[in-house]
Amino acid sequence: MSAPLLSPPERLTGRAWGVLFVLCGSIFLEGIDIAMLNVALPSIRADLGLSTAMLSGVVSAYVLGYAGFMLLGGRAADMFGRRRMFLAWLVVFLLFSGLGGLATEGWMLLLARFATGVAAAFMTPAGMSIITTSFAEGPARNRALLVYAGTAAGGFSLGLVVGGLLTAIDWRWVFFAPVILAAVLLVAAILLIKDTGRPDRTGHRTDFAGAVAITGSMLLLVYGVVRLEHPADGWGWTLAAFTAGLASLAAFVVIERRSPAPLVRLGIFRSKTLLRTNIGAALFAGSFFGFQFLVTLYLQELRGWSTVETGLAMLAIGAEVVLAPTVTPRLVNRFGTTRVVFGGLLLAAVAYAWFLPVGLDWAYAAMFPTMLLLGIAFSLTYGPFTIAATEGVAADEQGLAGGLFNTSFQFGAALGLSVVTAVNVAFLDEANPLDAFRAALLVPLVATVLAALVTAFGVRRRVPVLAR
Repeated sequence: MSAPLLSPPERLTGRAWGVLFVLCGSIFLEGIDIAMLNVALPSIRADLGLSTAMLSGVVSAYVLGYAGFMLLGGRAADMFGRRRMFLAWLVVFLLFSGLGGLATEGWMLLLARFATGVAAAFMTPAGMSIITTSFAEGPARNRALLVYAGTAAGGFSLGLVVGGLLTAIDWRWVFFAPVILAAVLLVAAILLIKDTGRPDRTGHRTDFAGAVAITGSMLLLVYGVVRLEHPADGWGWTLAAFTAGLASLAAFVVIERRSPAPLVRLGIFRSKTLLRTNIGAALFAGSFFGFQFLVTLYLQELRGWSTVETGLAMLAIGAEVVLAPTVTPRLVNRFGTTRVVFGGLLLAAVAYAWFLPVGLDWAYAAMFPTMLLLGIAFSLTYGPFTIAATEGVAADEQGLAGGLFNTSFQFGAALGLSVVTAVNVAFLDEANPLDAFRAALLVPLVATVLAALVTAFGVRRRVPVLAR
């Protein structure tokens, strides 16, 4: 394992902060890009005359590209060079975000969002692995990852507000604003980010079949998840997508076992910590994003709040921007990642349970505790999840570990959104739409409880990550 390029014992150097600034900017860009689009969807439909199916496809196209190519993106960073992959796909992200802003037809938006999702799938694990290979394992790396995680969550939270403001001007600025930010980050990245070690060039010689199999599997499985949102269309295509996706996954396992230079070394899954982390992260992501989607429907469709008011109402969730880099590192240092994650999941469960009896006459003061608790919960879970996902992994597999984690998180988010939508549709009653909303609210609660149970198996580990 090669030595990290940046290995300060406790404090980060000026250059280290510069590198971290660029990488945090990239993950902030992704978060704000997703959030702003979600707020702008009604305006886009009104301007371009899109059908409901096409509008849903605009969201799903990004998820398909992101989750479908994430594992391949993670391994590509290890094989072809992390800096090279990060810079190249940041350019692709910039170009296709601009295309979205110029779209005059629905197909142009679909293409732009799918390509942007693919770019994010390659860019995110490359950026995350630059952190994990540039900062020494221990206090420096953990602090960097916690700042990185807090910025990611902050991008999504602030994007709800920024998206509402930009949409009030013109929805196309929701696409053009990321272009400007991406251009600034590209210049800074070229100047600040250096190569973090020699790429592993053994894997890409022979495992093209593995890359095709895993990418096809992820695309089909995510497509099946997305189709859960449309139970009225029948279950034929949904079951076919899941069946084909699982068959492709089985083929991938067979290919990797026989390949002399596998895309994914299957032995990495022997780590119980890695498995618990990825399962817990998927469940938590599903609960978190599913809840935010439901609250958006509740505030805008049931209460008649504007997009700006809705964004401001959920701004308290952005508390993790402050807590993640300040309070969370101290808690991880004292109690270890698993205990901190477990505590965060319990707080999230309390937050969701608090919101269950919501009514049409609730004042914001009654909702605020849930928003604040979720912000605290996210600060206690996402950052420590990223630490656990890459802890103890060899330098030449850091991109793979980052890809696995981000795939789990994105897949969980897609599953959570689809399940809450399906439940909401199944229980929908025009006479009392609040009943369907309350039924769907049980999904985030159940998912969080399951995540806590999975995480509980690792609570007995007593060695804190930062105390090494």
